[in-house]
Amino acid sequence: MALRRLERIDSRVVLKNPYWEYRLDHYTYSGGQAGEYHFLHTPGAAMIVPVDDSGEVVVVKQFRYLCQRESIEFPAGGVKDNDYLLTARNELAEEAQFAAENWDEVGEFNPYNGVADEICKVYLATKLSHAVAERDPSEEFEILKLSLSRFDELIEARVIWDGMTLAAWSLAKKHVSKYLKKTVG
Repeated sequence: MALRRLERIDSRVVLKNPYWEYRLDHYTYSGGQAGEYHFLHTPGAAMIVPVDDSGEVVVVKQFRYLCQRESIEFPAGGVKDNDYLLTARNELAEEAQFAAENWDEVGEFNPYNGVADEICKVYLATKLSHAVAERDPSEEFEILKLSLSRFDELIEARVIWDGMTLAAWSLAKKHVSKYLKKTVG
C-alpha cells in the first residue's frame, strides 16, 4: 500500500541562527486539502563512538541547559560546510581531546523526525591519540573512559539518557565488538 504523501507548496525561514533554521512549509494532501508544517532544519550532525586501545569507549559529560542536568554522551556536533567526517574529526578533538587514525561510518538516524529534518551520521573512531582543539566558550566537558559493560550498566541505570547517544550506541555496538575481537583479544 502506498502511503499518502504531502506535497510542498512553499517554504519559508521564520527564524535563523548559526545552528538551525525554524521553517514553515505549506503543503497539500489528498483531496487538495492544505496544511502547514513547522519544523527545524539543520545541515545535519555527526556523532562519534571513540574506542581506545584498551577497549574502552570515550564519552563526555556536559551540562545540558534545556534539561538542567548533566549528561554523559558521545562527542557530537552540528555539521559545518556539508562535511560530516570533517565535523566528526573536529568534534572529537574539541570535546574529547582525541584524534583517530581509523574512521568507519556505521549508520545514520534522524533524532526527532516529526520536528527536525536532521540526519546524524555515526562514526566509529579507533586508534586514538591525544589532540587539542579550541572549545566553544559556552561548553565544558569532563572526559570519561568506560568499559562496554559499564557503559551498558549506566544505560540500564538511566544515568546515560541522551537519545542521540542511545541511538548511536544501537548502531555502533556490534561494530565495536567486531573491532575489539580483532584488535584487543
